[in-house]
Amino acid sequence: MAKLQPVLLSGGSGTRLWPLSREAYPKQFLPLAGDDTMLQATWLRVAAIADAAPIVVAGEDHRFLVAEQLRQIGAPTPAIVLEPLGRNTAPAIAAAALQALAGGDDPLLLVLPSDHVVRDGEAFRAAVRQAMPAAEAGALVTFGIVPGAPETGFGYIHAEAGEADGSDGVRKVLRFVEKPDAATAQRYLDGGGYYWNSGMFLLRASRYLDELQRFRPDIVAAVRAAFDAAARDGDFIRLDKAAFAACPSDSIDYAVMEKTDAACVLPVDIGWNDVGSWSALWEVSPQDADGNAHHGDVVSIDSRNSYAYARRLVALVGVDDLVVVETDDAVLVARKDRVQQVKDVVAQLKAGQRSQAVLHREVHRPWGSYDSIDMADGFQVKRIKVKPGARLSLQSHQRRAEHWVVVRGTARVTRDNDVFELFANQSAYIPIGAKHRLENPGSAMLELIEVQSGDYLGEDDIVRYEDVYGRS
Repeated sequence: MAKLQPVLLSGGSGTRLWPLSREAYPKQFLPLAGDDTMLQATWLRVAAIADAAPIVVAGEDHRFLVAEQLRQIGAPTPAIVLEPLGRNTAPAIAAAALQALAGGDDPLLLVLPSDHVVRDGEAFRAAVRQAMPAAEAGALVTFGIVPGAPETGFGYIHAEAGEADGSDGVRKVLRFVEKPDAATAQRYLDGGGYYWNSGMFLLRASRYLDELQRFRPDIVAAVRAAFDAAARDGDFIRLDKAAFAACPSDSIDYAVMEKTDAACVLPVDIGWNDVGSWSALWEVSPQDADGNAHHGDVVSIDSRNSYAYARRLVALVGVDDLVVVETDDAVLVARKDRVQQVKDVVAQLKAGQRSQAVLHREVHRPWGSYDSIDMADGFQVKRIKVKPGARLSLQSHQRRAEHWVVVRGTARVTRDNDVFELFANQSAYIPIGAKHRLENPGSAMLELIEVQSGDYLGEDDIVRYEDVYGRS
């Protein structure tokens, strides 16, 4: 029997669950439906049946988030294939297939978006086992969700009728259909044989590449060129930017599944939700007797069917069918039936070059994080956290000076030719133009307050001389 190789797709633009999800921190890195992040939950869902460490396909900017979140849950060290820019699922899965084949095996790829909720993990694992014989025989299997409502937000898969005994086995796909209107969706539900398109697949690595070669040889050629020229940096496989940029953007559905005669579907009822909106998150969250779902410090009085996510205290009084999301730097208030328009907010923020479209107030970096807690003309105050053993780049700034005050932990400071250590309640001044570096030599988190002063305080005022994270 072929090995089962999980492939976690970790792309995403962070628009549909704004302001909690941002471009630099999309929803798969958030604990939206439990204590684990959605990426972590995706791996934990399949760890018991996996025969290999996961292959993760992610954007360059998310590489350390992927590595750190999987490390936190004790996952085996993943191979992280880095896309220099997004090109949709067909190229992403092709890159994963090439990585899987590079080890000398030809495994079954279990391709999973890393931002879905699956409530019944055991049922999903059983479905994967059930689909494996068909995939080994050459089928490209997708998992179709048994519809519980005439949903207009999903594409559908029309499949051949099942076995006479009514059991739900793997069956041939007749066609893929786009998101229907409400009347068409109701007709699909009444007639049977239609399933929500989950975007999850089970297919042999070589078989997928063969079918992609049949229908989109241009994608295979571009991805193979990008993979062959990839830079390998520890567990990161950095696809060549020029070659990958030349790759057409296409989904696996359009590129392969809608054209091949090998497409099959296994209908499943696993408590699946793609959490594609705040209303979808409300649906999968525990609700009180009035239909309210809350996360954080929320007081609700005479309110119904609403969702609230709070960092600080949020009070709802006499409201129905609302979504209220409060973060450190943005608040969203929306009718629950209009939350799909959140993406329009993000588009407007991007058009205005507003940072809130991309970044949270707390920005995560490979070495830790920084939180801009106050700023005005000529100064900015940040709370900086540096992980044990981590170090920032050796750098300088042309237009700002910095003053560091250690709150807890030990800081090793390089300032031009001096290297010294600071402890709690001690401080250092970094003049404009000085080469400097901050390190944490201790075993606990280093926390400090940084006060910047100057006529320009943008993050692009930086010259890096040496960096352990490969940033120029």
